[in-house]
Amino acid sequence: MASKISPTDLLRSTDKNRSPRASGRVTLSDVAQSVGVSAMTVSRALRGERRVDPKLVAQIQAAAQRMGYVPDPAARALASQKSSQVLVLVPLLSNTLFVDLIESIHRVLFAAGYHALIGVTHYDRSEEEQLLHTYLPLRPAGLLLTGFDHSPAARELLASSKIPCVHMMELSAETDAPHPAQEAMSSTPCVGFSQTQAGAAITRHLLERGHRRIGFCAGQLDARVMQRAAGWRAELEQQGLYEPSLEILSPQPTSMALGAELLAQALQRRPDMDALFFCNDDIAQGALLEALRRGIPVPERLAIVGFNDLPGSDQMLPPLTTVRTPRGAIGAESAQMLLSLMQGKPVAQPRLDLGYTLVVRQSS
Repeated sequence: MASKISPTDLLRSTDKNRSPRASGRVTLSDVAQSVGVSAMTVSRALRGERRVDPKLVAQIQAAAQRMGYVPDPAARALASQKSSQVLVLVPLLSNTLFVDLIESIHRVLFAAGYHALIGVTHYDRSEEEQLLHTYLPLRPAGLLLTGFDHSPAARELLASSKIPCVHMMELSAETDAPHPAQEAMSSTPCVGFSQTQAGAAITRHLLERGHRRIGFCAGQLDARVMQRAAGWRAELEQQGLYEPSLEILSPQPTSMALGAELLAQALQRRPDMDALFFCNDDIAQGALLEALRRGIPVPERLAIVGFNDLPGSDQMLPPLTTVRTPRGAIGAESAQMLLSLMQGKPVAQPRLDLGYTLVVRQSS
């Protein structure tokens, strides 16, 4: 009489006969089997430990290369309690601002043996929270985050993770209306500049040029944009010139097309507007093109200024007055600060202000 095979026995039999390469991934054990040594020996050889005979190391390296073995960083991190990955969260990859930031981060981290793991939040706190839930269990060596606008749950995740973290593009304790946990964040390592002061500086420039009806046009409306708006508003209020009708705000992502739309809205709402401060250069560039199409003299009839000094702003007709932001330096300094934190070294300036530059061109 044939004996019955239970489902458990069948699973055990299947697991026993399954090739370690059934998934298509070459494992450490595969390399060890091909050379005739233990997986531990292969691991030590590939890590460069001196106790493995050099001839055997060469043999193992050749086998690993021939078989196409690629180390699993997650498994290595769990085994060694160390990771070579740094999680970098940015709002967008379509904005040159953040591409420049990431490029600088990569250069610093790569030279130190670390690799950037990029996550995109799309300016969405819940999406950032989801990314943290996904990547923090992998125990990255460090975190580089854009800004301080986190959900309460995200702040709890960051605090409980105990992973070294540096915030970029903003300075702590800067906003007029501090969000929860601002006091704790005042000592949080960060590298950036005062968005509020930069917004005030370019507004003062327009006032000094004699403009009195200065509008603020913005898209996206993230925390940093609203800090620039706060600087603009404070300067106008100081001169007794602020009016709510001067604010033209849209939740849409910034683009040249949105710049044209916002210019049209501004002039329809306030035909007497004599200057417009756009929250980012792409919408300022779009506004300049729309002014050209409409035959509006810039800056004689309407001054137009931007923010961030993105590529092409100096080639517009007329060239765009803007604020140059040190995003490359912010990326490099943030990565350097994080390296120190990951190595347990003290940071001399945990709140590093790199400033900004007012670039005056012909549009104002």
